[in-house]
Amino acid sequence: MRVRSVPSYLALLESGALAARRDRAISVLERCRLCPRECGVNRAAGETGVCRTGRNALVASAHPHFGEEAPLVGSSGSGTIFFSGCSLKCLFCQNYEISHLARGEETPAKRLAFLMLRLQEAGCHNINLVTPTHVVPQILEALELAARGGLRLPIVYNTGGYDSIESLRLLDGIVDIYMPDVKYLSRAPAAEYSDAADYPEVIRNAVREMHRQVGDLEISADGIAIRGLLVRHLVMPGLVDDTTLIAGFLAGEISRDTYINIMDQYRPDYLAREHPPLDRPLSRDEWDEALRLARAAGLHRFDGCRAL
Repeated sequence: MRVRSVPSYLALLESGALAARRDRAISVLERCRLCPRECGVNRAAGETGVCRTGRNALVASAHPHFGEEAPLVGSSGSGTIFFSGCSLKCLFCQNYEISHLARGEETPAKRLAFLMLRLQEAGCHNINLVTPTHVVPQILEALELAARGGLRLPIVYNTGGYDSIESLRLLDGIVDIYMPDVKYLSRAPAAEYSDAADYPEVIRNAVREMHRQVGDLEISADGIAIRGLLVRHLVMPGLVDDTTLIAGFLAGEISRDTYINIMDQYRPDYLAREHPPLDRPLSRDEWDEALRLARAAGLHRFDGCRAL
């Protein structure tokens, strides 16, 4: 029998705190500082900054997803909502039509709430918000409507990790599962490949805050994620030194019990072929070395493979 946890946001809904968080978040849109870019544009009036998103969220797709991490997928899939636009500018992005070109449907709060409820009706285990950093106010606006309409699924915050502490604190007690993709922890590749030299500092602080809020990943007896931190690390060719830094950071400063997905699906997409060593696929030897480094650092909870 499939177990559904009670999501954190329901207590805030009943107390009125969820509506207050929504209002605080929406006010930030008037001089946007939702992400570390701090563009300062008036998105409430339809202006756009780096993320190319104005007052309403842009949604590329919403459907049950069976390609996510095992504790999210379970037997019925993860209810993913893919947001268009992004505050990172990764030149290797595999979804650049969505993230860089912001191709998607403008989706007001009522429509976004409907999508959440539709995913629940489809039997999904959670609501998985993909690339949510720049649309935190829009998410909170829709979540309150969806919760009042009967939404009872945990919220997964599936992010590239370029998140401000101010935005994350708006989500405290709302997000059940944080899932950041920690790409690198050195400034040079962050600047060259994602146009964000401050990414290492930002994501260290973001992961600390995420873990403070939800702790290590808790998984039910039937294998479904209930609450906690789930880290992704996209291993990229030629960047093994960053895998060493990431594994050391997680094991030494967050928790040796951090649940991590060492991802091997890198391929040279978008502009990556113009930027060696990202111009080639990841080798099996590089992925094996990444796993070895993670284990050597003390991590032991891996998605999709056994710890040795």
